[in-house]
Amino acid sequence: MHPTRRLTLIIVSAVVVIGLLAITLIVLLVSRPGSSQQQKAAHGAPYSIALSNSFIGNTWRVEMENEFKGACAMPPYSQLIKCSVYNSGNDVTKQTQQIDNLISSHVDAIVLNAASPTGLNGVIQQACNAGILVVSYDNVVTAPCALKVNTDQYKFGQQLAQFLVDNLQGKGNVIMVTGVAGTDVDQQRNAGADAVFKANPGIKVIARYTGMWASDVAERNTAAQLPSLEKIDGVWCQGGTDGVIRAILAAHRPLPKAISGEAENGFRQYMLQYRSQGLKAMSIGQPPFLVLVSLELATQVLQGKHAKADITIPFPYVTTDTVKEGETTFKDQSSSFFADFTDSGPNAVVSVCVEMATQGKPCPGTLTVKLP
Repeated sequence: MHPTRRLTLIIVSAVVVIGLLAITLIVLLVSRPGSSQQQKAAHGAPYSIALSNSFIGNTWRVEMENEFKGACAMPPYSQLIKCSVYNSGNDVTKQTQQIDNLISSHVDAIVLNAASPTGLNGVIQQACNAGILVVSYDNVVTAPCALKVNTDQYKFGQQLAQFLVDNLQGKGNVIMVTGVAGTDVDQQRNAGADAVFKANPGIKVIARYTGMWASDVAERNTAAQLPSLEKIDGVWCQGGTDGVIRAILAAHRPLPKAISGEAENGFRQYMLQYRSQGLKAMSIGQPPFLVLVSLELATQVLQGKHAKADITIPFPYVTTDTVKEGETTFKDQSSSFFADFTDSGPNAVVSVCVEMATQGKPCPGTLTVKLP
């Protein structure tokens, strides 16, 4: 064979070998586990979905976690997913470590109620880079790769504050009972209320303190504040509203003219009791079933049935004119029980039994969650 021809064949062979090696390398890189979310989810059901929760020290969080556990034991989720639950005690470092462990165990999705809107962003990005879907709800994070499921928290604070302004005719002394400091929910709600009160200078905020979204904490902290406070015309409360009312009544002080707060069952029972005496009150619910919306979104995204998009859920509310026993308040449940554990009506996002919220038990039948 002519030397030139031999050299040409050698070069061509080398090019072919290099090309095959390159193609093989590309295939391996694309198909390796965790290279992309789409590739990771391609294995099909059952999917591994973990609930990473921060604070667990109030009734709302307990109901929320119970709903997740109950849903996981109900069809269709009982056939589609394997669930796990982690709590970090509102400790950013501990929650970061837990998420890092979930990344190492190659879960398909993490449903996240965060201890900080920004403190977990680094580990969340690592999860996304590993092909893990992250759905953040309630105390949402700012990490761009995480999907967000929530109500409008700024509007929550705004709406409660405006209710006080309207029912006090723009003038009076108000106390503000805030939530868990450092969380996005607390920050947004406070900002919404502050904007309304600033625009209405006749409203004077005479005390501002945390209730930690817990009825017992709100009661103790209110009792400690009362001796130093003058007349109270209105109460703005993120959570623990029933505890605030108990403290005021226990101190033999008149009930304020207007109260706006969360969806505690006890608060709504007080609304029923005192509406004939002229009490004006509004109860807005940050529904614990946000976790079910997040679970459904994660499941649908993993199945390729829903776009990777944020979801905003409208929050239900009642006033002293509309609150109703057996529908929006329950005399056989505790005062601190959150009565908005389920939705109602023909357009309900989800309808679940009370046993799911109180005990984490599955309800009869199949669970349906309607995404907007």
